[in-house]
Amino acid sequence: MTRSRASSSSRPSSRSFDELVAEAASVPTEGWDFSWFEGRATEARPSWGYARSMAERLAGTATAVLEVQAGGGEVLDFALEAAGPDRAPLVVATEGWAPNVAKATRLLRPRGVPVVVSADDAPLPFADGAFDLVVSRHPVEPHWDEIARVLASGGTYFAQHVGPASVFELIEYFLGPLPEASHLHRRPERERADAEAAGLEVVELRAERLRMEFFDIGAVVHFLRKVVWMVPGFTVEAYRDRLRDLHERIKADGPFVAHSSRHLFDVRKP
Repeated sequence: MTRSRASSSSRPSSRSFDELVAEAASVPTEGWDFSWFEGRATEARPSWGYARSMAERLAGTATAVLEVQAGGGEVLDFALEAAGPDRAPLVVATEGWAPNVAKATRLLRPRGVPVVVSADDAPLPFADGAFDLVVSRHPVEPHWDEIARVLASGGTYFAQHVGPASVFELIEYFLGPLPEASHLHRRPERERADAEAAGLEVVELRAERLRMEFFDIGAVVHFLRKVVWMVPGFTVEAYRDRLRDLHERIKADGPFVAHSSRHLFDVRKP
């Protein structure tokens, strides 16, 4: 997830709790455009610059490219623009959530990229060996067997995954301490093993933990509405008391700090 950086001079909002929450509860949540957070929340970027690195792959030797779980299509749209006219001649995207499908279609159709409706947990609706490059940014779960199946021999899977215990400071604020097993989910070493079990070769695996700051309670509300798996079933009414307490904490102590976890996979099919 990419989020706009707020300036270092950002301060907790002087607006009331009810005003901030009402505004955040009304903002559309489809797609992966995080420009609404400008001045209200920050997240450090991984050093590898995934979207630009994807653009370099699109402008490389790949001739058939698949983006899995494209969201609203924003990352692929950026990468295609950066890749320019030398980009791969065939690019296809999948997405399973209806609001994102509509948004991605509007954004990517003018670039000649079809968006195929495919549930996150369903087999990919493509032939074996159809693509020489598969990309994905923050897939819900990487389905390594399916990735291996649709990759051509010598093809590459290049993706940025969400790592273990990502934003747990915020999640545990609302849900309480999570079981130790939750902290081990999405460990890069485990995903490496799963990729290798599917017959893939991990060429490079990098991991980073990145600082996040929430400058007002509206940013927290919008984030939890947008990234729905963080606090399942989140609604303002269900968590109003905790939200109000956090609002007062931010006013008194400054931004709420959490840490995202990201890792980069560069994987090859022999």
